[in-house]
Amino acid sequence: MRIVIVGGGKSGFYIAKTMLGKDYEVNLIEKNKARCVYLADHLDAEVICGDGTEIEVLASAINGRVDCFIAATGTDQDNLVAAQLAKKKFQVKKVIISANDPGNLEALRRLGMTNIVSNTELVTKLIEHEMDSASGKLIASLNRGKAYIGEFKVSPKAKVLGKSLREIDMPKNSLVISIIREENLIVPQGDTFFYVDDEVVVICAGEGAGRKLDKIFN
Repeated sequence: MRIVIVGGGKSGFYIAKTMLGKDYEVNLIEKNKARCVYLADHLDAEVICGDGTEIEVLASAINGRVDCFIAATGTDQDNLVAAQLAKKKFQVKKVIISANDPGNLEALRRLGMTNIVSNTELVTKLIEHEMDSASGKLIASLNRGKAYIGEFKVSPKAKVLGKSLREIDMPKNSLVISIIREENLIVPQGDTFFYVDDEVVVICAGEGAGRKLDKIFN
């Protein structure tokens, strides 16, 4: 797989390093000459010194088939220009753009960017979900943080004890997907009952879902 990355800062550097570790071919564009020297010394990748928002520079980096294009500079405007050129001018099918300011996410989506990564947004959502659920453990965040998979341990005072899954009033847009009981995996059915210390894995969406699940399982 061949990848072109615009931006040789910390994000671009570690993306390139990770992809090279998976035996991908990487071309990295960086406009700071001193940084280019560093990148060339520390990465087994082709480093192109130039502005990733310029067609000539992109043409020299893309130069044939590219499986994925990643715009990861420190400036959202530069990332947008580079990503749009890769998508429209060079017809790269998979284009990923990094959003440094989460306030720009909606604008980027309106401009046709579908694969957007925002570390700030992800961290914020993770914190919100952790705070939303006092005793649940976050396993994964989904759909840009709009949904998540959480794990809840059934306490001795839980409302679910003595009830089957179909009898429980679960929060809207939530689904129990598995139960770990004494190291055994159980795929729950409507007639599945809950016991103390069961580890219940739930996928859910919506504000306040974590608090409601806490009341059910704890």
